[in-house]
Amino acid sequence: MAGDREIRNAKETSPAHLREIAASFLRLGTTAFGGPAAHIAMMEEEFVRRRHWVSHAEFLDMLGATNLIPGPNSTEMAIHIGHQRGGWKGLVVGGACFILPAVAIVMAAAWAYVRFGSMPQVQSIMYGIKPVMIAIVIQALWRLGPVALKTRLLTAIALAAAVAALTGINVLLVLFGAGVPTALIALMEDRGSGVRESAALLFARLRLLPASNVAAAAAAGAVPFSMMGLFLFFLKVGAVLYGSGYVLLAFLDADLVTRLHWLTRSQLLDAVAIGQVTPGPVFTTATFIGYLLAGARGGLVATIGIFIPSFIFVAASRPILPRIRRSKVAGAFLDGINAGALALMAAVTLQLGRAAIVDPATATLGVAATAILLFSRLNSAWLILAGGIVGLVVTAL
Repeated sequence: MAGDREIRNAKETSPAHLREIAASFLRLGTTAFGGPAAHIAMMEEEFVRRRHWVSHAEFLDMLGATNLIPGPNSTEMAIHIGHQRGGWKGLVVGGACFILPAVAIVMAAAWAYVRFGSMPQVQSIMYGIKPVMIAIVIQALWRLGPVALKTRLLTAIALAAAVAALTGINVLLVLFGAGVPTALIALMEDRGSGVRESAALLFARLRLLPASNVAAAAAAGAVPFSMMGLFLFFLKVGAVLYGSGYVLLAFLDADLVTRLHWLTRSQLLDAVAIGQVTPGPVFTTATFIGYLLAGARGGLVATIGIFIPSFIFVAASRPILPRIRRSKVAGAFLDGINAGALALMAAVTLQLGRAAIVDPATATLGVAATAILLFSRLNSAWLILAGGIVGLVVTAL
């Protein structure tokens, strides 16, 4: 059995297999619209049902692991599947090839935005897209709510986290504070033989957060822009961001807009809108922001910074994946983190909504987009395209 596994691994790391991994994820990264849930569904169809690279059980194990570590879930699933198919080389190839198409598209969009963004036509398009973007986040809140707020305790934690976020408390502290109570309760309830293992796993995971808070403190002041500061900021975000890519909004708004003043809220909305309308991970919003701040070099630096932690976390979690899944305390900590993440999403939606809903036309567009997303299966990319057209028509009239 062990010999068969070694032969299988040797075959999977061959150049032919790596080319197969690259081609599959380049194609998927070019066509993966609709957000992380849609991306993961496409991966299940491609790699479980059609190609049989992983079994259903293995796929579910990978999905569970991505929910226990920071970073974009769909990107981390690509990294997991790449490793499963092609070893450590496959890990790098799978993740990079899923990201690259979106990075290239967003970089081109950023160039066009900088080149033509001040033109009335472009501003009109963004005028219609921004309310739709708010509707997309509301849709995510609506769908994630029942999953994240499974108990009264989690609902109370989410409400407290939302209040804390709206009063300006650091988003890292909000997430950490949301996860600790549930983990402590689970630890006290766990009277079986797994207490030590659960406590050790929790401690190992929580050790990441103090270092992240140090990085947050270093970026806390209103400092002049620098390339190293850009890299460290997005490295911090990639290292601590739990939940879906939508939670990225809270980090960007709190630091880049409110604290550092490197971006305006309008530019942030534009960046998020571009991240939504393009395929691939929402985290490529960092590519767009980096380009706005420092051209193509800034876009590349921001992209590398935000995605590096995902590769590291997946590589580190692969050997201990079964133990993580069995840990009651780690699961409870994740439940609290998810509740806090949902609260951050709600808080930032309120703040960004003020910048997007500026008149009766945008209010009507936002309400209509929300209704369509909640009561139909229309891909959000088509709705954003429609919002841009409506923006052109309304401003022309």
